[in-house]
Amino acid sequence: MLELNAQHIHMHQAAADKPAALALLAEVLVADGLVAPGYLDGLRAREAQGSTFLGQGIAIPHGTPETRDQVFTTGVRLLHFPGGVDWGNGQQVYLAIGIAARSDEHLRLLQLLTRALGEGDLSEALQKVHSPEAIIDLLQGAPQELALDGELVALGVAADDFDELAWQGVKLLKRAQCVEPGFNAGLALSQALPLGDGLWWLSSEQSVQSPGLAFVTPINSLVHQGQPLNGLFVLASLGEAHRAMLERLCNLLIEGRGQELSQATSSRVVLEALGGEVPADWPSAQVPLANPHGLHARPAKVLTEIAQAFDGDIRVRLAGSEIAGVSVKSLSKLLAMGAQCSQVLEFIAEPSIAGDALPALVRAVEEGLGEEVEPLPEPGQVMENAGASLAAQPDQKTVEHAALRVGERVMAIAASPGIAIGPVLVRKPQVIDYPKHGESPAVELQRLDAALDRVFSEIGVLIEESQVASIRDIFTTHQAMLRDPALREEVQVRLQKGLSAEAAWVEEIENAAQQQESLHDKLLAERAADLRDVGRRVLACLTGIEAEQAPDEPYILVMDEVAPSDVATLNCQRVAGILTAGGGATSHSAIIARALGIPAIVGAGPGVLGLAPNTLLLLDGERGELLVAPSDAQLADARSERAEREERKRLANERRMEPAITRDGHPVEIAANIGAAGETADAVSLGAEGIGLLRTELVFMNHSQAPDQGTQEAEYRRVLEALEGRPLVVRTLDVGGDKPLPYWPMPAEENPFLGVRGIRLSLQRPDILETQLRALLASADGRPLRIMFPMVGNIDEWRTAKAMVDRLRAELPVADLQVGIMIEIPSAALIASVLAREVDFFSIGTNDLTQYTLAIDRGHPTLSGQADGLHPAVLRLIDMTVEAAHAQGKWVGVCGELAADALAVPMLVGLGVDELSVSARSIALVKARVRELDFSACQRLARQALLLPGAHEVRAFVGEHC
Repeated sequence: MLELNAQHIHMHQAAADKPAALALLAEVLVADGLVAPGYLDGLRAREAQGSTFLGQGIAIPHGTPETRDQVFTTGVRLLHFPGGVDWGNGQQVYLAIGIAARSDEHLRLLQLLTRALGEGDLSEALQKVHSPEAIIDLLQGAPQELALDGELVALGVAADDFDELAWQGVKLLKRAQCVEPGFNAGLALSQALPLGDGLWWLSSEQSVQSPGLAFVTPINSLVHQGQPLNGLFVLASLGEAHRAMLERLCNLLIEGRGQELSQATSSRVVLEALGGEVPADWPSAQVPLANPHGLHARPAKVLTEIAQAFDGDIRVRLAGSEIAGVSVKSLSKLLAMGAQCSQVLEFIAEPSIAGDALPALVRAVEEGLGEEVEPLPEPGQVMENAGASLAAQPDQKTVEHAALRVGERVMAIAASPGIAIGPVLVRKPQVIDYPKHGESPAVELQRLDAALDRVFSEIGVLIEESQVASIRDIFTTHQAMLRDPALREEVQVRLQKGLSAEAAWVEEIENAAQQQESLHDKLLAERAADLRDVGRRVLACLTGIEAEQAPDEPYILVMDEVAPSDVATLNCQRVAGILTAGGGATSHSAIIARALGIPAIVGAGPGVLGLAPNTLLLLDGERGELLVAPSDAQLADARSERAEREERKRLANERRMEPAITRDGHPVEIAANIGAAGETADAVSLGAEGIGLLRTELVFMNHSQAPDQGTQEAEYRRVLEALEGRPLVVRTLDVGGDKPLPYWPMPAEENPFLGVRGIRLSLQRPDILETQLRALLASADGRPLRIMFPMVGNIDEWRTAKAMVDRLRAELPVADLQVGIMIEIPSAALIASVLAREVDFFSIGTNDLTQYTLAIDRGHPTLSGQADGLHPAVLRLIDMTVEAAHAQGKWVGVCGELAADALAVPMLVGLGVDELSVSARSIALVKARVRELDFSACQRLARQALLLPGAHEVRAFVGEHC
């Protein structure tokens, strides 16, 4: 483990610039026997990837994963530059902490520096410091204080025995972020210490993040080991932080005043007795936070600047909290609050400045703290009937205003191909009434646990019965939500306030869903929908509400959004089609419809919810077209076209195992996109000539920590074995702010799609990337393996990742290996001619390439229909990529949704794309489509399409000519 040592600090150094400082640092590391001379190249390469400037005059230069073999011994050396060194972007470094580490030991050092960088600025002190010991003191910061405030005191909690009361205390420490999950295991319950007056003491040093003391009393007197149990202290011990509090407690017990604690009716009494943090009895003011991203860096900075203009203490906390609050003048403390949109802030100020400070702060928050904000709902409007929130729908006025008329034609988002005809069934979530208050916390918790267990079992049955992997994956996620300990703990807190199981569950589900939605992230918004769906199932179970029964005749189901739980009532023999008001091509509605083979259109707008019962609809899921009350002639044409499509599908299925070759003899490889090993055999049986995209995220998402090499290797071997010699193209882990992993925390980003994701993130955690690459190489065993890196935007990212593969390949040789990149970012397409000289292949991810080129989020509720990959701008980037690759003798695949679009296939073939990778269900039809084409004709049409003004014109042009 890296530690700070005064002997390793070189005082009063000087360097003209950053390169000179790096050279001096490398010289010291080499001289002390920590690294070889080549480590300097690693220091330079790391700075080229991104500055190591940490803040407040400190930088932490270290090597890259490729130069770890230059490290002899793990260690650090510190160079003090009182005159400062320009580290770029105007950042001055006064202390460079050079790290030599063979793995990720430097992350521990970052944790040690966190306290020092929390509040204030060390820059000036680092310039003036004269001794190594003084630098150590600055970096280690002040000793941590014991956390003891109103949030760590719970009086009159429901507990039947000592163990349960102890668990309540641990829960408070977890909520205060004092301890990690392993803290429970370190508590020796059998060795609890009786203090007298019915008070007991427990403590542990295991899994402690920061020192804290929780105090809990039971609602009814208990007995433990034959003695009264009226109160319990649970200490998260770290250093000597608790010494002063313990002295006060001992004095209080010696004076015979223990009953002041065990019989306390307010947390203030406890805190005053123990010297805890007591909220000041100062003037206060409350204001809801309307900023959509919550109190992030920019608005928090505005708040601190306002507070710093007043000469006095100003604190802030979430309304309803019993803590003293944090200083509004501290940016780091404000950010640590994690205040979300719609939460109410309570400002508290010294009486001498309150008259001016509080109105200024409230006004600034109301005006958005420098950001554009929308008015929040009136108080009580959101949670007045939280059950309705779980069943959120467009309001009735919006629906009535947008109601569709007879004969109206609506163009929406094509979600699942096929033509459906039938009467409409508009299904709206049931409004469930329930009592606000419960019998007792213990009884209500028992009811809730019973409901959670029952719903978990019901979902388990659905998983077993489902034949579709994507639906099973959704339900598996729902089961995980039901077993989320943090969610249950938060519900318990609400039960302690007297709420019923229904009210506590609904409020917490809605609170969690709103927090995820406030991040304005597509994937998290889908998770919010999942949370509400799980919430509805449990609420229905608690109240005994049965699911609505569907009619027996074939119908078109109309909903705001089809939730996974609705799948249980979907009879594929009777549901002719699905039509939703909301959602996009990647929403659960679309995924479920495609998986079940039901024609579907999504994102049609709120007007569809106002359709009269039994209105006849004609729905074309291939074109994204809806016709209300069609004429007899329109119905006849539709039925005829449907019959033609069915026959086409039947014929295509008969020839699904044959290759896709155009009429004039040009072959196109057709592969499958899959997300799990279990899907491989089905893909092969449906005609896949290989796997063109294996998404590896699922193997990472299915574990509570990063899967080891053996776990991953087993998954990849299953795919390769099922392919029986066919090629496998694997995309390395593609996560980021938009697709986070629970064990890989990432800071919220303004726009995660333009932030740290894909290869950018993997290069920040080379240990995880190296483990995945090792697993892939080890699994090959002579079979054709293709590895591609996602979201590559520049050649340095490619070269860094490729160098890792080359290094590992020397250790784990693979006979048939190709390494390439995904073309998803326009910058990569624009330098394809440079990249093509080094990569083995390109795979074009048209979903992301389209949204980045057109600046339209493909999941946007109103704009996603315009995110069309047949836009000439996107086609030109594909053309550039193919031309560059073929000039170097490299192949190009397309693995986005565009590859399965019947109108896009002629364009992609004409542009020279070598491989189309699609969902397994689409393979037969795509092969059939290729066989209809003439390659030479497609080439001419593609050249002409590049000159058209937009996607609509391209689609019309292709439809007319082929």
